[in-house]
Amino acid sequence: MSSTPEPTTSIRIMMVDDHPVVRAGLRALLEADEGIEVVAEVGSGAAALEELDTLAAAACGAPDLVLMDLNLGDGIGGIETTRRLRATHPGVQVLAVTTFDAEADIVGALEAGATGYVLKDSPTEALIDAVGEAAAGRSILSPEVQQRLVRRMTNPHSALSPRETEILEALATGATNREVAKAMFISESTVKTHLVHIYDKLGVDSRTAAIREARDRRLIR
Repeated sequence: MSSTPEPTTSIRIMMVDDHPVVRAGLRALLEADEGIEVVAEVGSGAAALEELDTLAAAACGAPDLVLMDLNLGDGIGGIETTRRLRATHPGVQVLAVTTFDAEADIVGALEAGATGYVLKDSPTEALIDAVGEAAAGRSILSPEVQQRLVRRMTNPHSALSPRETEILEALATGATNREVAKAMFISESTVKTHLVHIYDKLGVDSRTAAIREARDRRLIR
């Protein structure tokens, strides 16, 4: 007498990405796996938080995992969305799925509560595996991401602080010391002090060289 197979439980996913074409492609890839169900997709951080509240209040309940792009254009960014999402729905895991491999993005996402961080150009099998691991609450990182974190840990003296990264990213847009100071509510002399530390850590002696070196090392975008 044959027994009826036990029904499999799908991993319920919400996708957050501001590019509809990317969402469509990623959705098709994920739903080709019978163990994954995409229950919602949105294009902004604000929409993600609202949709998650709606799903959590519905009979179906909140998804198991949110796939989060980091560059969401205007409004709330992916890192801040992750932080708010994890604060209000701690049972929902977040997997950062992005094109960015800058150290600042990696560290920011993980500190915000992301369970894992993978790149969009990861092989399909690797992405599906990452979804399963992250949904189960297990940390998962793309090989490239692992290498950047190992480099940061083995060379802590050269790692920029969050504030230093923020200042250097602002300067990379062409802002002056005064403009950065005003935007960050600090003094211009404080900006200059941070720059001295940045130059020392990166082994450079000018703003242009610091920006170039930081980009080469993927410390900033």
